[in-house]
Amino acid sequence: MVLIILSMLTRSQIGFYLEDIETPIGRTVNLTLTGLILLSSASFIAETYPLSGPVRINLQTLDTVLLIIFAVEYLLRLWCAENRVKFIFSFFSIIDLLAILPFLLGFVNVSFIRIFRWFRILRLIRFLELKISIFRISSEDGVIFSRILFTLLAIIFVYSGLIYQVEHPTNPKGFATFLDAVYFSVVTMTTVGFGDVTPISESGRFLTILMILTGIALIPWQLGDLIKQLVKSANHGEAVCKGCGWSVHDANARFCKMCGTQLDNG
Repeated sequence: MVLIILSMLTRSQIGFYLEDIETPIGRTVNLTLTGLILLSSASFIAETYPLSGPVRINLQTLDTVLLIIFAVEYLLRLWCAENRVKFIFSFFSIIDLLAILPFLLGFVNVSFIRIFRWFRILRLIRFLELKISIFRISSEDGVIFSRILFTLLAIIFVYSGLIYQVEHPTNPKGFATFLDAVYFSVVTMTTVGFGDVTPISESGRFLTILMILTGIALIPWQLGDLIKQLVKSANHGEAVCKGCGWSVHDANARFCKMCGTQLDNG
């Protein structure tokens, strides 16, 4: 069915719907991809808990199916790209490639490949505008706050997954499940540092350092943007221009800065 639909669309139409969030088809496509990313992330978390053999096999089958879907999506984006070299080395493309790397290198018998699946949650960055649209976040400060929240959650999720992946084999009591890794990440990120759960491997300690440095680099930078926007918003008033409908003006403005119509500030 999917192949039939794709055969009816041109290259430009497929590329448009992969990026569009305004039309019903584009919104459906991007919502579906967002849901599949969340589903794959949930399956990773579930696999860290004690499960029966059939359930674990079903989760592995689900992961394989999702990998194939994401690989097809990546190839479609590559095919639709006007500049394919630029696309391959773009930020979003690199994240997409990391997400499907276990599928592309599945024939190589190396255990570290599974670590790349935790980067799949970062693909939601591509669909951040879709979530902003769904939750009707229209103000600039609301958009910035949502980005900060997503950045924080993404850092915690990715590093928790990575630390669990490298620590669980050597420290199964301290990092028994994904929740243990999340607990460690939150305690570390908030500088509480209870010390009841600590990484013992060199890889785990290195990832902990990277997690702290990533949080220090990204969170204050985005908080600075939010503070600047809040200060900017405080210096503006809500006065709708009767001429052009523009509503963002300086608090003491008497005339519309877009069309010059006198404002009714009363």
